[in-house]
Amino acid sequence: MTLDRPQLRAIRRCAVSAALAAVAACPAALSAQWSMAGVPTTAEFRGLSLADRRTLWASGMHGTVARSVDGGATWTVTTIPGADSLDLRSIVALGPDVAVAASAGPAERGQARIYRTEDAGAHWRQVFTTDERGVFLDALAFWDRAHGIAMSDPVNGRLVLLTTDDGGRSWQAVPADALPPALPNEGGFAASNSSIALWGSDDAWIGTGGAARARVYRSTDRGRSWQVSDTPVHAGTPASGIFALAFRDARHGVAVGGDYTQPHAATTNVAVTDDGGVTWRAARGPLAPAYLSGVAFTGGRTYVAVGLAGTAVSADDGESWTLVDTLPLDAVRALGGLRAASGPRGRLGRWSGGR
Repeated sequence: MTLDRPQLRAIRRCAVSAALAAVAACPAALSAQWSMAGVPTTAEFRGLSLADRRTLWASGMHGTVARSVDGGATWTVTTIPGADSLDLRSIVALGPDVAVAASAGPAERGQARIYRTEDAGAHWRQVFTTDERGVFLDALAFWDRAHGIAMSDPVNGRLVLLTTDDGGRSWQAVPADALPPALPNEGGFAASNSSIALWGSDDAWIGTGGAARARVYRSTDRGRSWQVSDTPVHAGTPASGIFALAFRDARHGVAVGGDYTQPHAATTNVAVTDDGGVTWRAARGPLAPAYLSGVAFTGGRTYVAVGLAGTAVSADDGESWTLVDTLPLDAVRALGGLRAASGPRGRLGRWSGGR
């Protein structure tokens, strides 16, 4: 049966709720790898960004934004006025006091919005919105303080991309004919603001799922033109595909995912590339034994990935993985030795393990 995009989104939302309910019913044992901060909210944080080793930003349900100025030890939590009905699944820090956040939800219901602050979150300005049916913002990323890109599920058979050259103050649509046609039911996952990966000043990669094949779109000219490649990451259902990407340089990267309705299932959940995303192959293994929603490069040849089943680490360019923690998480970021993660029930933490 062919499902339209609203039906697919409904399936995805229900599946995530069921998975989280199962996790809550059987709490995971902590292995002391993550040190969680006491945060006065139970909102789920899927957006996470590190401005520097001291200043961290997070965003999530009910228009919630959290900010830390002590490396993630403590957080201040606020709500963007007028956004309490929105799920802010993406946030990017452009500096200690400047951030851009985007909400995930159907544009026709007023849920596709982008906000910007220049005063550490004291005030936010809405800089983009649309009511075009089918638009659903999945991810947001910036090459530098001026140049950024936002991604939406397809409209009229192609992904919708927005770019900015002024730090997110204004946004312009990439012409649809610059993108390859989407597969039936193909789209992004707004799971961790990690379905876009950037490198240098021009390179970009976008991971997709929900279709018969999980694919990676790639651009070497800051989003003006795109090519697409198949990957072996598990796909074929509305809940499976690529959820996150990370690159250590312009050629070497990893794509992670799986099926979030089966967070502990063993699937082909990691693919690697050594040619800038032109070709992808399954990691040699052993693989992390579960669905993964976020991944970050931490230095050398090391990556850390998170998901509802816990945290996995690879020290060999994504070829093999070790599960080191069983706390359910959504997103992970790394910068200069600092590793931070976010997730359900207001979870915001920093790495305290030895690996």
